[in-house]
Amino acid sequence: MGFEDNIRKVTPYTPGEQPRNKVIKLNTNECPYSPSPKVIGAMQDFDWERLRLYPDPAMTEFTESLAKHYGVKPSQVFAGVGSDDVLSMCFLTFFAGEKPVLFPDITYSFYDVWAGVYRIPYKEKKLDDEFRIVAADYYEQNGGVVIANPNAPTGRGESLELIEDILEHNKDSVVIVDEAYIDFGAETALPLINKYNNLVVVRTMSKSRALAGMRLGYCFGNEKLIKYLNDVKYSVNSYTLNMPSIAVGKAAIEDKEYFDEIVGKVKATREWTAKEFTSLGFTYSSSDTNFIFAKPPEGYSGEYVFEKLKEQGIYVRHFNKERITDYLRITIGTDEEMNILFSALREICDV
Repeated sequence: MGFEDNIRKVTPYTPGEQPRNKVIKLNTNECPYSPSPKVIGAMQDFDWERLRLYPDPAMTEFTESLAKHYGVKPSQVFAGVGSDDVLSMCFLTFFAGEKPVLFPDITYSFYDVWAGVYRIPYKEKKLDDEFRIVAADYYEQNGGVVIANPNAPTGRGESLELIEDILEHNKDSVVIVDEAYIDFGAETALPLINKYNNLVVVRTMSKSRALAGMRLGYCFGNEKLIKYLNDVKYSVNSYTLNMPSIAVGKAAIEDKEYFDEIVGKVKATREWTAKEFTSLGFTYSSSDTNFIFAKPPEGYSGEYVFEKLKEQGIYVRHFNKERITDYLRITIGTDEEMNILFSALREICDV
């Protein structure tokens, strides 16, 4: 017996590449626009001498701003270092039973990683041929349910009726709705947190608020669920968000005008981008996100197009996974970036 017998071994999550050289980066669903001017102002006005002190472990300024903006109580809000941290805490807190947690077979690929790290049993439920969730698959006994809505990497948003159907059939387990992309489409489940005491709605500032580099995530839920989350957080790491992050998060959530502006730009670019994909012979599902999940024309594999784009300094995302290996997930960039992408694709696909 060696020391490695006592080491926890998992297959880690694989993030999108973060090249250091100057490229067109359409592989990690970052916002193509700068953060709010109020965010820049908050950074400039920050009292850096305060960094000698620990931050507020309750992140009060941030969570109260979120509560006011979304019309909930501060006691219904939990914040963390990006939605990945929030989701990780949710897995650790809510999925401590012996029954398997259920989530789709094609979804955010961190879910099965957290299940592996925390030794949580799980089952993947197959999306239908149109990459839609089959609600009846989630009627069986389980230890929890996780639904990304809109889904990644497919970009499909499900109706609120389907989400509520799943909630109605799972009142004895916690249901997490991961709404990382909700600001770009689909209907939020947030109004349901007062109706279902087992619902947790997770959000991020990485996408629609252009703060991926700040790592700001949060979730909403029943006050008791939020207390359970905080109990685990304070048992693992009391000080999650640093002082600048708290100040920046508050500034970002309060600038609704700028938020509406950049989300509108992304949506507008997404619409004409979809038409360009059609003209090139790509097939894709309608997108409720800031990316499009597209299949290259017949005769061109996803991996081939991925590699050829990379040779030209254009990074998109390819998943070497059953059912979706021929697809590419392509972030919506600026109009200029998308035009460069399409120029390259015309050459690669001989259009």
